[in-house]
Amino acid sequence: MGIEDILMYDESLFQNINAFDPDYVPQDYNFRDTQMEAMAMSIRPAMKGGQPSNAVVLGSPATGKTTAIRKVFELVEKNTEKVVCVYINCQLHTTRFGIFSQIYKKIFGHLPPETGVPFSRIYDQIMQNLQKDNKSLVIALDDVNYLFHSKSANKVFYDMLRAYEEYPGVRTAIFAILSDLEFKYAFDKNVNTVFIPQEIVFPLYTYPEIEDILKNRAKAGFFPGVISDDILEQVAMYTHENGDLRTGINLLKSCGNFAEASASREIKQEHFDKAVDSLVSVDFSETLKKLNDAEKSLLKMIAGWEGVCKAGELAEMYIEKTSSSYASFNRTLDKLEFVRLIDTKFTGKGVRGNSREIILRFTPDDYVI
Repeated sequence: MGIEDILMYDESLFQNINAFDPDYVPQDYNFRDTQMEAMAMSIRPAMKGGQPSNAVVLGSPATGKTTAIRKVFELVEKNTEKVVCVYINCQLHTTRFGIFSQIYKKIFGHLPPETGVPFSRIYDQIMQNLQKDNKSLVIALDDVNYLFHSKSANKVFYDMLRAYEEYPGVRTAIFAILSDLEFKYAFDKNVNTVFIPQEIVFPLYTYPEIEDILKNRAKAGFFPGVISDDILEQVAMYTHENGDLRTGINLLKSCGNFAEASASREIKQEHFDKAVDSLVSVDFSETLKKLNDAEKSLLKMIAGWEGVCKAGELAEMYIEKTSSSYASFNRTLDKLEFVRLIDTKFTGKGVRGNSREIILRFTPDDYVI
C-alpha cells in the first residue's frame, strides 16, 4: 500500500483514536477510588464555605495521578460553584506569571495581557474576585518539581497560600503532584509554615490492573474484533515489564496504525512486533538527533559518568570543559529531562541551591550520538 493509499483509505480500525491520547479521561476510572476519596475529603470543606486542605499527590509516572485529579475537579465543579479548581502543567508553565495567568484564565475566561500589565494587578484581580464571590481556589500543580528548576516554587506557593493575609476571607489550597517527596526540603521556612499537606500515594499498577485498563482502553478506541485477547495480553505484559502505563496505551495505538498501514482488518503478531520496535528505537533515536551540540556534549558526559551523578559535580566539569555559565548548564540539563532522556531528583540543599541527582532512563550504551 502506497503513501497516498494510507492517507486516503476510508476504512479504519479506530472507532475513537482519541482514546489513546495522553489527555484522554476514560468514563470509567478504576483502581484509584481510595486516592480520589482522599482528594475529595481535602476539597470538601471548601464546598461548605470552609478552608480546603493542601495535599501532595505522590507516585511514579503513569500511575494515574493526573487523571484522578481531573476527575475529582470535574466532579467538584459539577456539584458546586463555590470552588474554583485549576489544573496546571508545570512543564509548560514554569514562571510565577505563567502560573497565575492560568488561574486568571480559569476565573475570567481569557488570559491576561502578556505585556503592559504588572503581576501585582493580575494577582489582585484574582484575589478580589475570589473575595467578592466568596469562592475557594484549589490549584493542582502537576510536575511541580519544574517550578524549582525555574526557581519559581517558593514565590508561587507563598503568594497562593498566604493570600488570606492581604485578602481576608480568601481560601486557597495547593495539590502538588510529583514523583517523590524530596522537593519538600527545598522550600523556604515561610512556605513550610503554611504548606502542611496530607500525602496521597498512588502505588504502581499491578499486572491484573494494567490488563483491565488496557482492555477498556482498547474497547473504547478500536472497533470490535480488531485486537485479540492474545495480543492484548502481550501488550499488558510488555507494559508491566516497563512499569509505565502510557507505554501500553501508546503501544495499542501503534499496533492499530501498523495494522491499518498494511490494510489489515485486525491487529496481528507482526503489527505488535513492529510497534514494540518503533517504541524502543524510533522515538529515542529521533530525540537524540534533535539535540544541539551543547545538549549532546552534556548527555555524553552523563552517560560516561561512573557512580552517582550529582548535578553540582557535573556542572563544574561541564563549565570547565565548555566555558559555559552555570545558568546555561541548568537550562541544558532541564532540556534533557524535558525530552525524557534523563530523570533528576532533589537530594537536599547544595552550594548553589537545590542539589539534584541525575539518572539515565536507558543504559549508557544506548546514548550513542
